[in-house]
Amino acid sequence: MVPGEGKLQKITVYTARCIHTMDPGRPTASAIAVSEGRIVSVGSLTSMQPWLRRFAHEIDTRFADDVLLPGFIDPHTHLRMSGTFMGLHYVGPITSQGPAGPIAGLPDREAALARLQALVDEQNDPDIPVITWGYDPGMQGGHLDRDMLDRISDRVPIWVLSYAPHIVYTNSPMLEMTGVTQDTEAHGIGRYGDGRLNGWFIESPAVAMAFRPVRQQVYRPGFGREALYRQGQVAVRNGITTVADLLFGSESFETEWADHHQAATDPAFPLRMLLIPQESRLAEKFGGGRFDYLKRMRAQGNDKLAVHGVKFVNDGSYPSMTLRLNFPGYLDGEVGLRGGTPWEDMVDCMLPYWQAGIQIHSHANGDETVDMTLDTLAELQRRQPRFDHRFTIEHYCISTVAQGRRLAALGGLASVNPYFVHYRALIHADSGFGPDRAEATARLGTLAEAGVTFALHSDFNLVVGPMAPLTAAWVAVNRIAADDATVMAPGERISVDRALRAVTVDAAFVLRRDHEIGSLEVGKRADMAILGDDPYTVAPARLRDVPVKGTLLGGVPNLAQP
Repeated sequence: MVPGEGKLQKITVYTARCIHTMDPGRPTASAIAVSEGRIVSVGSLTSMQPWLRRFAHEIDTRFADDVLLPGFIDPHTHLRMSGTFMGLHYVGPITSQGPAGPIAGLPDREAALARLQALVDEQNDPDIPVITWGYDPGMQGGHLDRDMLDRISDRVPIWVLSYAPHIVYTNSPMLEMTGVTQDTEAHGIGRYGDGRLNGWFIESPAVAMAFRPVRQQVYRPGFGREALYRQGQVAVRNGITTVADLLFGSESFETEWADHHQAATDPAFPLRMLLIPQESRLAEKFGGGRFDYLKRMRAQGNDKLAVHGVKFVNDGSYPSMTLRLNFPGYLDGEVGLRGGTPWEDMVDCMLPYWQAGIQIHSHANGDETVDMTLDTLAELQRRQPRFDHRFTIEHYCISTVAQGRRLAALGGLASVNPYFVHYRALIHADSGFGPDRAEATARLGTLAEAGVTFALHSDFNLVVGPMAPLTAAWVAVNRIAADDATVMAPGERISVDRALRAVTVDAAFVLRRDHEIGSLEVGKRADMAILGDDPYTVAPARLRDVPVKGTLLGGVPNLAQP
């Protein structure tokens, strides 16, 4: 064969200080050959000579001093929704991404109130609300309320969305704009002890009421596409090449698909995206035609965008302390919330998807909800036994050793949020769940010992935490609390290798994409994270400090912007 002829287009060979492949048979390499967005060969310049002698190629040494890994995968995000909030003024506790770049967090309530005061002082038109997001009462020292915000201004409307968007705080002028009065009777409208409105709007129905007067400003024209492009840059800075959104359809199936499709067809957009429909919205919108809809949408996918599986939401959240707990329950006697599907109907609701071979993702934060989910999976298996079903428990925050073993026995998977161990566990040891459950949040060591395949995710950014897989891995390996000293349930720590698998090839397995992404093997897509140091050789305590320089998507570099 004459060099340069053949079926392959020109090969690009990237060299690196080290390439970690996540292929256990060939775990490391020093060069990777790419053509047409896929991997041709992984090894060394010497080992791949049979390819290089036959085809036109170039050697690209720009990453010669760097370390390459498979592109990181975050299998549970909400990029369009949360990216919309990131276009607003930020008053939260951790560093976030704004329209002009990273924004430093505010350490406490006083700092947040000072920031709100500055925004009000900058407001030229007192009739236009100051719209902000990101406040977290757990990390910033308590709730805001109407009287506090009125002391900042009783003329300029102030609207504050909490980081996990379960609460909106308002002052008196903003409260008036919502149309809520002292006589309004609705679930989630907050009041002081004397019955006076305190400016709170809590959980979905009430939050929807608070959104009414600011909806056009928050959801301005083009907001969805802006949000995705903003989040794309966040992903590149953190080495992420694939994400899954687990609330597809929460606003509009048609509009959300259009925004994602436009981004995915842009060659410069640096992400692959999977959209997992919210089952309650799917059933409400399409009823008996929902399976036809899913089939039709799967046919419209491409290598950067696909509809996948279905999600059931079965309890509340960890940071808002609305998950469901077994005995002895919450410290303060709360009971938490169930999801929209009655638990007694769960088997019948999940069964049609199970029978259709559609992967089920079941949101379960609390151990009571995990029990219900495992009972449901067991009954599904009894009615129609299945292999390789990849039924996935999402979040899996509070669980027991027995539940981990039962999940393994039933062939289930877990997609776990580990960030709470660092960012929230100390808070909830004394507020919410008690020390035992808070310390054992995210039992990854138990899952590893039981033989469960699991992924690490961020839920970005509907909970307080970054979309930073190396930080997730650092938490999983070290389990250091927010005081940077306390080790939370040391027996639940996992190895560096297992943590990195959980953000690469095991995350791909959870999304049923491990045949395409997640490891650097011949034939797979050439998606990589570019790191400035080697996560396998740095001290485990420094794992989160490994610099991320960018990504390659289909072999095309995307370098992180400052």
